[in-house]
Amino acid sequence: MEALNQKSIERVVSQRALQMGSSFSCQICVVGFLSGVCLTSLFLAALTSFGTFHFGPVLFSSMSMDHNSTSHNNINMVTGANCNVKHKETKRLLDLKSTVERDNDERISSLYSVWSAVLNKSTNEDNWDLWSSLPKAPHLENCKLKTQLYHDFDERVGNERFPLWTSWKGFLQTLPVVPNEHIQNPKHDVAVSEGAYPPWIVGSDEDNYPLTRKVQRDIWIHQHPLNCNDPNVKFLVADWERLPGFGIGAQIASMSGLLGIAINEGRVLVTNHYNRADHDGCKGSSRSSWSCYFFLETSLECRQRAFEVMKSEGARSKGVVTTKENYTSKHIWTGPTPRKWGLPWIYLQPTTSINGSLLISHRKMDRRWWRAQAVRYLMRFPTEYTCNLMNKARHAAFGKLAAKMTLQSLAADWSKESNDRPRSEIDEYVWSNHKPWVPRPLLSMHVRMGDKAGEMKVVEFEEYMQLADQIRSHFPNLNSIWLSTEMQQVIVKTKEYSHWNFYYTKVRRQARANMSMADYEASLGRETSTNYPLVNFLMAADSDFFVGALGSTWSFLIDGMRNTGGKVMAGYLSVNKDRFW
Repeated sequence: MEALNQKSIERVVSQRALQMGSSFSCQICVVGFLSGVCLTSLFLAALTSFGTFHFGPVLFSSMSMDHNSTSHNNINMVTGANCNVKHKETKRLLDLKSTVERDNDERISSLYSVWSAVLNKSTNEDNWDLWSSLPKAPHLENCKLKTQLYHDFDERVGNERFPLWTSWKGFLQTLPVVPNEHIQNPKHDVAVSEGAYPPWIVGSDEDNYPLTRKVQRDIWIHQHPLNCNDPNVKFLVADWERLPGFGIGAQIASMSGLLGIAINEGRVLVTNHYNRADHDGCKGSSRSSWSCYFFLETSLECRQRAFEVMKSEGARSKGVVTTKENYTSKHIWTGPTPRKWGLPWIYLQPTTSINGSLLISHRKMDRRWWRAQAVRYLMRFPTEYTCNLMNKARHAAFGKLAAKMTLQSLAADWSKESNDRPRSEIDEYVWSNHKPWVPRPLLSMHVRMGDKAGEMKVVEFEEYMQLADQIRSHFPNLNSIWLSTEMQQVIVKTKEYSHWNFYYTKVRRQARANMSMADYEASLGRETSTNYPLVNFLMAADSDFFVGALGSTWSFLIDGMRNTGGKVMAGYLSVNKDRFW
């Protein structure tokens, strides 16, 4: 009977194994199943030889002495004939699994390395044709092509009031369309309608601060007169703040105030010297200019006209052109918010959380709303240089994940696939407009410490992580954090949170808390100390969630960029309640 039972078990196991197929994952399952059967057979054989099973010390003590011949024969038969084979098979498959994993890791590293080489070559030589021979890198953008598209969205065609803004987005704009016999220029007719709005706005009105789409359109029109040489056009020409104590956030906040002054006075704002762009990474005319990183605030024609007028003492005395020196610091930093759109800030909804409660209102609602509008306009389009910085940052952080994901999606070895597959129109005009891939959902966290203790309540990293865990409790699929901080101790502490995946730029950070930000930035050099914060800023603006400190100007501006970028309902969790709150 025992032999019959054993054969029956083996027959069932064999049939089951055949049904499960020959895939590697199935083989592992089969081996596990066989091992379980092996152990079960061993246990049943022992029980059968003992007859009736009783609990108690006597029986356990006699198990090693009674029924020696029969029991040992049965056990040896099971273990010798089956278990040894099964264990050998298990070892073989585990070795095979290790080999497969090693091969996969090598393929991932290989694709990542090829992407890295082509990315560097493309950045340096503007040669993006090399990508056509490789699997698509979902986390990278064609910066040259994207920048050209932005130029089309930021320039008028002839004397039209708007650029070719439409109700659709991106490269679909360039799709050749046969004119309808009733509509000579369908794209332009859509653009001049009331529905036209700037393409740098993401989401509906409900996804952004009140009137964001209208305000952004009106700012663009104000900053781009039809005729810059019209004697009625007045200018405000201003350098960016350049004192060592002014961080990038303070510089942007100051220029936001100057843009507000320009709108209130009916002037076109023209930005001039930007000290943070005074480095070798910014080439040609973009050196020492905001145009190294983002599109200029006005047209080249208006800039040229403003600089011509600056040379005329008569024009300056008549107020045709003013400079930053015409205004007090108080006027620049706390001057009146433009009222041409009414009081939209009174409609701001409470989506900022502090200590578990929503922030209903505060005494500077108008400033919060206006700075958000100003920073969105000033940073509406990144330049090709900034696009390349973002490509490199995403590749360093997510490149291997992207390579793994890409290889899993391919039906064959990518190195052997045909390179002649043509791109379809939906590839070219629709899907190409999608944002670069990042692991989502993604939480951005800005941990500000160091010398900021002199201006606000500094909070330890653990409290930031408590807020991250609060978000995760509601969104359990959230496990990735983009971390920006100037402190090395924060990076070290991330190792204590193994249930999170942390990503951050690879830059030297402060080892001591009493180092001033100005000294720290000087130690990094102008190029690095400008590039990596702007990368962090744009990553934060695009992330799904944000944790920061309202007392930090940088966090304040990130919040504004998110609230004019379709992220209002994502909320904002702050670790403190400083400044205007």
